[in-house]
Amino acid sequence: MLLLSPATMPYDWGSPTAIPDFLGLTADGSPVAEAWFGAHPVAPSLVTGIVDDTDATDHAAVIVEGTHRHLGEVIAADPVRMLGEDVAERFGSGLPFLLKVVAPARPLSLQVHPSAEQAALGFVREERSGKPIDAPDRTYRDANHKPEMLLALTEFEALSGFRTARRALQVLAGLDVPLVTKAVERVRHGSSAEGMRSALEYLLLGARDRDHDVDAVVALLRQRLAAGESPSEHSDRVALALAEAFPGDRGVVASLLLNPVTLKPGEVMFVPAGCVHAYVSGFGVEAMASSDNVVRAGLTPKHVDARALMGIVDVRPAPPMRVAPERVDDGIEMYYAPVEDFELAVIETDGAPVHLGHPGPRILLVLDGSLEVSTPDERVLLERGRAVFITAGEDVVLGGSGRAVGVSVP
Repeated sequence: MLLLSPATMPYDWGSPTAIPDFLGLTADGSPVAEAWFGAHPVAPSLVTGIVDDTDATDHAAVIVEGTHRHLGEVIAADPVRMLGEDVAERFGSGLPFLLKVVAPARPLSLQVHPSAEQAALGFVREERSGKPIDAPDRTYRDANHKPEMLLALTEFEALSGFRTARRALQVLAGLDVPLVTKAVERVRHGSSAEGMRSALEYLLLGARDRDHDVDAVVALLRQRLAAGESPSEHSDRVALALAEAFPGDRGVVASLLLNPVTLKPGEVMFVPAGCVHAYVSGFGVEAMASSDNVVRAGLTPKHVDARALMGIVDVRPAPPMRVAPERVDDGIEMYYAPVEDFELAVIETDGAPVHLGHPGPRILLVLDGSLEVSTPDERVLLERGRAVFITAGEDVVLGGSGRAVGVSVP
């Protein structure tokens, strides 16, 4: 087992306290938006030690080496041993998944993640353009897709996917300003998907002389909420939260085309490629393919490319994809994604040992309590916010009392 220290990301939408508190760090007032546990080259985890208790005589494991190397470097040095022959054959020498802790204190961007084919084409195109990989106006940081699954640890607010045209028209009714009335005309044109595409494109890219209409829409949302006349209080309140964070941004109006979703603690949502979404607030854990490709259309100070988003967005109306757990054993609930890169497990124990088996490489992160992680040759006691990378083929047992999340390869 390898002890991991995450890379933290200081994006301005992050909470200054949630992740430092979770990791046991001292908050300094700066935002900490994400903590990455994985091997993505943008922000790889640091291996801070190797666990070995072969010679231990008591309950404590021995840290025999503090490598302070990036996890990706350690895996690449011996990918078959670290990942297993099957995973190395399918995915090469890189870890195919990434585990993140996310803490939005204010809304994230309106965004879409590309498919594998779209990511490969976009990455090659930007590489050929000569843009540095870390350029602020770069969209594709790698050639991989980025499907993701979010496990809410607190109540979590988000937007995900398009409403039906009928429901969108109900929500937009009464917002009689030109930016919206023109969008309504487009929603009514053609099939539901065609209408939504046309409306979204107009709201994001059309009639640039109507930007001031966003403030008028916000005023009307406030009025109908105060009067108790809103057709969707949830949508209106989310739109007002977006307007407070990003005044005048057209993404505020575009959000009314989308499904608002509230996840309760323990609930899980899957976001496939092409699904337009935005996280609004909360604290949670994400499991995803190892990628940092995000195509943004608004609600952010970062690089926006609404035209590129229109080229890859899936406009078919669909409800948020909530994922139900499958109880596979005592103390283990699995959340399966319709992709080959990752699966998510929530493991809970209160004294009785829980056997995880050995499906392949795994990152295990303790959410609360104190857990002993054991393999036939290793043991380590992990507190909240601590994580280990477990190599392929290791038979893992959890003891103690607490809860952990594990990400592995199906």
